[in-house]
Amino acid sequence: MSVAAAVTERIHWIGALDPGMRTFDVILKTPSGTTYNSYCVRGSEGVAIIDTVKLECADQFFARLQQFADYGEIRAIVLNHLEPDHSGCLPELLRRAPQAKLYVSESAQLMLKALVKQDGLAFVPVTTGDSVSLGDRTLRFLHTPYLHWPDTQCTYVPEERVLFSGDVFGCHFCDRRMFNDAVGDFRFAFEYYFHHIMRPFKRHVLDALALIEPLDLAAIAPSHGPILRDRPRDYVARYRELATPRLKRETDNGDRTLIVFYISSYGNTRRMAEAICDGAAEVPGLRLSLYDLEGSPVEPLVDLVEEADAILIGSPTINGDAVKPVWDLLSSFAGIHVKGKVAGAFGSFGWSGEAVRMIEDRLRGLKMRVPVAGVKVKLIPAREEILACRDFGRQVGEFLIGRQVTREIDFSELVSAA
Repeated sequence: MSVAAAVTERIHWIGALDPGMRTFDVILKTPSGTTYNSYCVRGSEGVAIIDTVKLECADQFFARLQQFADYGEIRAIVLNHLEPDHSGCLPELLRRAPQAKLYVSESAQLMLKALVKQDGLAFVPVTTGDSVSLGDRTLRFLHTPYLHWPDTQCTYVPEERVLFSGDVFGCHFCDRRMFNDAVGDFRFAFEYYFHHIMRPFKRHVLDALALIEPLDLAAIAPSHGPILRDRPRDYVARYRELATPRLKRETDNGDRTLIVFYISSYGNTRRMAEAICDGAAEVPGLRLSLYDLEGSPVEPLVDLVEEADAILIGSPTINGDAVKPVWDLLSSFAGIHVKGKVAGAFGSFGWSGEAVRMIEDRLRGLKMRVPVAGVKVKLIPAREEILACRDFGRQVGEFLIGRQVTREIDFSELVSAA
């Protein structure tokens, strides 16, 4: 085992290396493995441990910890994030250092009891503005929820100018040299981690950056991957760039964005989509786009949805279902923030026409707003049905800019939405 890394004279990395990890949390590929970062902070009146490691790496963690502290010196244990890869060794650490106080975010309290099945577990909830003195060193807490769990927080040691950021600014990249100016090129891992872990929580990332950017930073010590001691502000700036909507940066003229997606077997759903766009175009202040799902892979379209204010999805009904490209698009929404966006569905059908209702159910399941009942047309849309499509597009557009939309809700719709 290598010697634990010195972040500063008073702060040491005491985490674990896991170079063999290839899939993390089921969804992330980790071709370089990962690290579980834990830190030991020494003050004149005691020691603090920032986060632990996953239980399977306990031997590494305790061996490194013992190089820098006796268990009797530990006054504070801070969990910036309760996920098992950071809290796995907590019960054993508390057993070895029973005098230590445990500090977690206010949002972590219920989760802590669920994760650590230990009766009478004592802890101190903290939030922004709270601090703990270690004598000549101080732990200051920043409330940074949903990065990427509700419980997440950051801890700052002002005397060392080091931020312990939890999963923020982290990545799955295992290199025993540990520091960003010593390891190899980990830019891919850094960006991949943001897009798969932080992307659905961009709004919360921006809230956290408002707390982090004013800090004097000598280093950022995340809970995974390299410690960022060389130009740490570059990584803060990159996070702001990644979290800020690109469309807003480039064309922020106040227009609301409506995107109409469709796929069509014989051109009938396409004609409906075009009529819906024509109707929406009657509403001022809308930026309209029309996309055929047959003509693009899903990923670029998901980027568009992420920054749109509203989406409408058209699908024919085939064998009692919406078609696969529609479900591929909808299943990709789990990786972005869509809650509260305006949405709707439409489509042509030959026999039974279930697709529209099924799409609407999925949109509601994603907590999107469906203010106007979808439009279904049997086979080729007649003139009055084209007019109904135009009216549908106009109503959605008016809702989007804040005009009242009156709709009728039948009993079956309420049942399906429940």
